[in-house]
Amino acid sequence: MIAADAPASLDQLRGLHLPAHAAGAAQGEVVLAIALGFAAALLIGLFRILRNRQKNTVRRAALRELAATRALPPDRRLVAQAQLLRRLARTVRGDAAASAQGSDWAGILDGLFATDFFTRGAGQVLASGLYRRETPKSETSKPETSKPELIDAELTRLFARIGA
Repeated sequence: MIAADAPASLDQLRGLHLPAHAAGAAQGEVVLAIALGFAAALLIGLFRILRNRQKNTVRRAALRELAATRALPPDRRLVAQAQLLRRLARTVRGDAAASAQGSDWAGILDGLFATDFFTRGAGQVLASGLYRRETPKSETSKPETSKPELIDAELTRLFARIGA
């Protein structure tokens, strides 16, 4: 057997060695990555808490103002609710959304609340019905959906879903 072909004995093997300064650099990078990940998680958590708090505040304020409109006579109540919807749209979607008119305004409200209450339901009176002339009708010929209590109940349900 030739010496070059002979298997090396264990005492002839050398130990594993990392490059110089590799252990210190790897630990520093790992610690930095952990610190950055932790900081990012804290920032995301803080952002979510502030966003939820803001939405909850908008929800509470809208529900409180809606409850205040219930003490008004029916005609003034509808006007106050329509104004509340404008302010709410301005707060949530901006001035451009709040300045829409007619069917565009009804579409924005439906999009804001994910419903068809303002384009097809009793909420039409809040979107465009306030600007129409009313023809005299007897109280029995009024449709059931135009009662202020039904509109109040639906608005309360929609406002309770803000930010949810």
